[in-house]
Amino acid sequence: MKRILTLVLPLLMLSCTSGYDIVVIGGGTGGTAAAVEAARDAAQVLVVESTPWLGGMLTAAGVSAVDGNYRLRGGLFGEFADSLAARYGGYEALKSGWVSNILFNPAVGAEVFKNIAGKAGVQVRFGTHVEDIQRRKAGGWTLRLSDGSTVRAKVLIDGTELGDVAEKVGAEELRDRVSAQDLTYVAIVKEYDHDVSIPEPEGYDIDLYRSCCDNPLADNRDGFNPYGQQLWSPEMMLSYGRLPDGYMMINWPVFANDYFAEYLDMDAEGRAEVVRKAKLRTLGFIYFLQHELGYRNIGIADDVFPTEDGLPFYPYFREARRIAGRDTMTVDAAKHPYDYDLYTRAVAVGDYPVDHHHVQNPRREELSHLWFGKIPSFSVPMGVLVPVRVEDLLVADKSISTSWEMNGGTRLQPVVMGLGQAAGALAAIAVKTGRHPSEVPASEVQSILLDHGCYLLPFLDLKPSDAGFRELQEKGVRGEVRGTGRSVGWANETWVNLPEDE
Repeated sequence: MKRILTLVLPLLMLSCTSGYDIVVIGGGTGGTAAAVEAARDAAQVLVVESTPWLGGMLTAAGVSAVDGNYRLRGGLFGEFADSLAARYGGYEALKSGWVSNILFNPAVGAEVFKNIAGKAGVQVRFGTHVEDIQRRKAGGWTLRLSDGSTVRAKVLIDGTELGDVAEKVGAEELRDRVSAQDLTYVAIVKEYDHDVSIPEPEGYDIDLYRSCCDNPLADNRDGFNPYGQQLWSPEMMLSYGRLPDGYMMINWPVFANDYFAEYLDMDAEGRAEVVRKAKLRTLGFIYFLQHELGYRNIGIADDVFPTEDGLPFYPYFREARRIAGRDTMTVDAAKHPYDYDLYTRAVAVGDYPVDHHHVQNPRREELSHLWFGKIPSFSVPMGVLVPVRVEDLLVADKSISTSWEMNGGTRLQPVVMGLGQAAGALAAIAVKTGRHPSEVPASEVQSILLDHGCYLLPFLDLKPSDAGFRELQEKGVRGEVRGTGRSVGWANETWVNLPEDE
């Protein structure tokens, strides 16, 4: 019997080993986009995702209000937004809250991502995580998964929320971090026809919430408020993240459920405790709404997340470990793009301000200059996806090579989705041509992205559906035409030809 087992066990292990061109660890916002693009480019792709949903911060973390790029809806981001608009009856229906022009139920967003990935032929192993990663001598990677299987990949893409895979396999990290941004355990709530108030959560402190809005308990009308001295009304606070189907996203940045912790360098146990406390912070805010402001019929939606407590699968992490890449995006490069050559390798765009959250940080006054730093719309170069030393590895979420300050602009969902799509195209080209991703020129990736209606540069003159769009974008990255950028509130701009009314 022992001899039989000795012979059979290796065969059983071999039968559980499968090979893929590309394995994406983490089906988040960037990871999902990377997987879809690579699969559409004829690569065999596996996504390893620990939750039951694709979409990351847009879905699994509950941040179902898109920040920016409303006028730059290209590529997979445009496809995702169009799908939402079709489901809800048009783009006007998505403007249900005042924080964004595109709001949606996270469960609906997860279904959209699942459909897009399924049609592209992406294989997904939900409820699975990576237990071990080894570099193969012949090139590529071997991964041992929590479901007992082993998979091989020619190219590995880190689509995790915190960049843990890149760190695990030895990617060099940028060390310019001043402090981690506040994280948020988002809640999706709804109005019930009865009292749904919860008992007082552990550690509840009314002083953490009393100045969240204009109410009789507020004591910070003239105190520190990075969003201005005027407190919004309770009605404005609740309508901030109202979703098209009547739910409300609780992701309120003014003394509510933002939570500060230096979580990036913690071990798993330390992070778990941070997540627990962040969840308590959110439950405390819901308790405050119910018991102090009288909204006893507003409670956590029981029909959005398939979790025991109805909360998202994990918090919204605004900060990740950031790799040292072959290009590094900075605020100065966003402000003065033609002082650098990064625009020639552009693969994604953004138009949001540099948005940092440090309200709960003890150093908040020192960091207050970072709130909504003014920049024009910007492009991000391909090299931010490619580590300087580790071959056959790409990053596809917030762990790109960007300065700590510029992370406040590149972390936003449309930018991450655009960069994920670029990572997928780059990985597919590398696999098909037998090169390392570091050997693929940006022009080859740019060509595929233009084929798929993506913006490379944030020129507002022409949309992807307009005649001449591709030519304008190609001339832009060659430096034959240049745009003029400007900061315009929440939706910054760049034009080759400024509108006549300017």
